[in-house]
Amino acid sequence: MVAPLVALKPVQTLQRRWPALLGAVVTAAMLGGLAGELLGQGLAGLRRAVPTAAGFYLFFLISYFALPVADFVIFRRLWHVPAGAFGALNRKRIANDVLVGYSGDAYFYVWARARTEMVAAPFGAVKDVTIVSGIAGNVSAIVLGAVALPLGYELIEPATLRTILWSMGLATGLTLAFLLFSSRVFSLPRRQLWFIFGVDMLRIVVNCVTIAIAWSFAMPTVSVGLWLFLIAGRQLVSRLPLVPNKDLLFANFAILFIGQDQALSDLMAFTAASTLLVHMCIIAVVGIEYLVERTQAWRHEG
Repeated sequence: MVAPLVALKPVQTLQRRWPALLGAVVTAAMLGGLAGELLGQGLAGLRRAVPTAAGFYLFFLISYFALPVADFVIFRRLWHVPAGAFGALNRKRIANDVLVGYSGDAYFYVWARARTEMVAAPFGAVKDVTIVSGIAGNVSAIVLGAVALPLGYELIEPATLRTILWSMGLATGLTLAFLLFSSRVFSLPRRQLWFIFGVDMLRIVVNCVTIAIAWSFAMPTVSVGLWLFLIAGRQLVSRLPLVPNKDLLFANFAILFIGQDQALSDLMAFTAASTLLVHMCIIAVVGIEYLVERTQAWRHEG
């Protein structure tokens, strides 16, 4: 009877360690993806005209951290997560941006699953937060589209306008379907779902307003009000499932309103490259800290 028990020990050790191993693999994949994007178009964006106003960088960072802060507030309410969860939520956001869509949500589920003392069944909550976040994005796009399209539809090509309208209809249909079948889709209480929705809507407002202010610091000849109008179009375009080349469509739309196509293109490239650079810095710092913690844990287990 001794031999089978000894043979089972490595399997049990692997079962305890697989979330940590998966986290290390995801971290390495994110670093590789970020390095590839930075070496491709990112560094070119950073070499272009650099905003000199400190306000740009302040409001850019506020806009950047709006999503992980909102997620932390949500999961703090749901699970009473410790401060250390903020690093995992940053990795979740970066994985969703750099790797396959929703890979970050899968990673965060594994992170929570490895901490069963915090929550017994994390899948339902992670699923609900992801769906509600998508609904909030759709609702904001529909509302902003209803405001922005009547003012700027004449500047959009008819074929593109039809695609936008079809996409808005699809987004509306998906949102209504989730609401109609909410009792079968969601596992969290309705009160918690409304809290998540409120935090996500506030996050979207903060993100839109702060990036508009940041861009107004970079291009002071363009008013904050016009930037907010363009951000509304950007939020609308980002949520449309049937529209290809979303970034190109937004850039063309913005150039039609603002002109200054070279300055605007440089600003968009610099903002995108700065986002990649912040991604890289965060994942490097958090990843190193995570690996050090897991290495120490493995030594104690050994």
